[in-house]
Amino acid sequence: MIVPVPASATSILATIPSPDRGVWYLGPVPLRAYALCIIVGIVVAIIWGDRRWVARGGRKGTVTDIAVFAVPFGLVGGRLYHVATDYYKYFGPGRDPLDALKVWEGGLGIWGAVALGAVGAWIGCRRRGVPLPAFADAVAPGLVLAQAIGRLGNWFNQELYGAPTDLPWGLELYRRVDPDTGLADPIAGVAVDHTPVAIVHPTFLYELVWNLGVVLLVVLADRYFRMGHGRVFALYVAGYTAGRVWIEMMRTDDATHIFGVRINVFTSIIIFVLAVTYLLVVRGKREDPERLWGKPLPGDEPDEASDGAASTDESEPAGATKVEPDGEADSPPDDTDRPGDKP
Repeated sequence: MIVPVPASATSILATIPSPDRGVWYLGPVPLRAYALCIIVGIVVAIIWGDRRWVARGGRKGTVTDIAVFAVPFGLVGGRLYHVATDYYKYFGPGRDPLDALKVWEGGLGIWGAVALGAVGAWIGCRRRGVPLPAFADAVAPGLVLAQAIGRLGNWFNQELYGAPTDLPWGLELYRRVDPDTGLADPIAGVAVDHTPVAIVHPTFLYELVWNLGVVLLVVLADRYFRMGHGRVFALYVAGYTAGRVWIEMMRTDDATHIFGVRINVFTSIIIFVLAVTYLLVVRGKREDPERLWGKPLPGDEPDEASDGAASTDESEPAGATKVEPDGEADSPPDDTDRPGDKP
């Protein structure tokens, strides 16, 4: 739903423009910005998660192997949650149920993605012989960073915005049409011009910035408190839901309501309480690195670093104390060692 530009908007000196389009074509093949943002987010989460897993004592490549199960499950779960909570968009008079399969047009519910993605991760962890809570802790910062990247897809789709505003960071919405038919097409169409039909709160941007803050919170807390047993993941969930509540209440797009409140507000509050409860009840530092090594799969190549470490251990005199390597890959850009890692 697009609302008229408020009269005060004519005095705005600076606003955020929307992209002219969200879809490009490579011959007959559509390149959708929303899908590209999701893919980039997934890749970043896997790469960073694997680095954190190795730094905690796990086998390199384990996160990638588990992602083979977790990612498809998560995408299906995210779509199912969206369709279930916004069912009126796909079922009923004048609706086409097959539109529920058009995930490239947007519509992934984070709670469905996390829930069913966790099932896929559990399958992968069982196959690899590693504990699911430890895996969740390793990938937690990457997951929320992936969510931030994915929110850029909403910018290209001109969706997930709030009420009209005259703030300098208001988002300009343009009228998009199908270049062939001239019919309105806000998702795959092209902007007619740069005259905004509305200037609104960019709630997708608020969530993007909030998620980056949660990334920083989770990384720092994990670094200084050496959290384990799923507590890093619980902190991510608690931090994300705390922001999702107030951001969700600002949104004006169509949504299912319960007692006049958007359903995702209720969901976020419930999950926030569960996450905080988990943080308070579950105790303990990080798992023993030996538990994270897991079992090799057919075709796995021996790890040279581990072989060298094993040779060194065998040559140590009896009674010598073994010192486990301890490091943390807390930022995706580089591999520099931290100067210290104390509680």
